[in-house]
Amino acid sequence: MALLERVTTLLRANINDLLNKAEDPEKLARQLILDMENQLMQVKTQVAMAIADQHRLQKKRAEQAAAQTDWLRKAELAVGKGEDEMARGALERALGHQRLAEGLAEQLAEQTAEADTLRGAYAKLQQKLTETQARVDLLVAQLRRNRAIEKAGAAQATLEDGRAKAALARLAGKVEDAEMGSLRARGLLAVASAETLDERFATMEREDQIEALLLELKGRQPRLEG
Repeated sequence: MALLERVTTLLRANINDLLNKAEDPEKLARQLILDMENQLMQVKTQVAMAIADQHRLQKKRAEQAAAQTDWLRKAELAVGKGEDEMARGALERALGHQRLAEGLAEQLAEQTAEADTLRGAYAKLQQKLTETQARVDLLVAQLRRNRAIEKAGAAQATLEDGRAKAALARLAGKVEDAEMGSLRARGLLAVASAETLDERFATMEREDQIEALLLELKGRQPRLEG
């Protein structure tokens, strides 16, 4: 979808490189933050919609599964009464609900995958926004320090001395950025690991539920046919 493509573009953007090349880094940084906040809000809305659709499909699939079970019960009752035709009709209805439940299960799996993708994009974009805001705060502070230094004694310094100070300031900024980037990367890795573990457990639980339903249906079928 187009929204995820825009989010991917923002996530892949090299913020430091963009700011270093910009004529007005502070203005560009503010615009990037506004863009990210806008995309983050849109992704959040899409996540909510995807989860709502997921719950709707879960409810419909449960309804079809319940209807299938009810018709199987009726088929058993008819067989017990010697009403084979009624039993056949009930089994036909049960199979129809089974097909609908299976189709809804497939849709639910796709919807769940989409919801998980959107949740992942939201988390990553939120982290990117946090990193960009921190980078902007550092940039603004650095610009203010530079202006204060220039006002205090720029007129007394030579051109070469000014260049040397600017080079040292840029070097110090890069070292500071590298240290903060390392800390953020470690924090992001820990969060990503936790999210990945939660997603794996959620997937395992869904798979176990589906397998249990299938085993129950298969266990019933031979007894009905006999």
